[in-house]
Amino acid sequence: MRKNILLIAALLGVLVLPACVQQPAPAPAPAQSTVRIRGTVDALQGQTLIVNTHPGQASIALASNYAVLAVVRRPLSGIKPGDYVASTSIMGKDGKLHATEVHIFPESMRGTGEGQFPWDRYPNSVMTNATVGKVTNVAGGGRVLTVTYKGQSSDVIVGPKVPVVGYEPGNPSLLKRGKAVFVVAQKYSDGSMTAGRVTVEKNGVKPPM
Repeated sequence: MRKNILLIAALLGVLVLPACVQQPAPAPAPAQSTVRIRGTVDALQGQTLIVNTHPGQASIALASNYAVLAVVRRPLSGIKPGDYVASTSIMGKDGKLHATEVHIFPESMRGTGEGQFPWDRYPNSVMTNATVGKVTNVAGGGRVLTVTYKGQSSDVIVGPKVPVVGYEPGNPSLLKRGKAVFVVAQKYSDGSMTAGRVTVEKNGVKPPM
């Protein structure tokens, strides 16, 4: 009798095991696109950042080790050869790129997003992330930045009133209600979003991108 009970238990174990094996944990939703979020902080709730944007609110799940970058003003004269910069530009009627903003990256972010690609800040705008090779003064206090990226080069004209900013390490305490932020997030097929970095205004200097 005892042998029969043990045999039945063993058979049940064999039947149940495949059912367990065939039920893996649900996979996360696949990434759908990269989105750029511009707006102001509504709230920081633990690891979730809620941003007020023009279309409506965006809820972003932040990585456990997410970084906060504070925006600080920099002088145009402070841009020098060897700096790694990002510039948003629009093609002028003269056939040249005219910057609407310039960002000087810290050394730790050198190489970030290197290249030239379409940008969604203004119609027909492009973003150029590149190394400054040459800086030329022009009349009126502007500069022409000759930048190189992936074996190519571009000349970017920067007017004297174009905002130039840099970055410094920040912390979550800067993510207060009403502060301007810029976030590059991954959006998934279920509508959820994640991000590992938040750029936020400091002392009234807002992310111009």
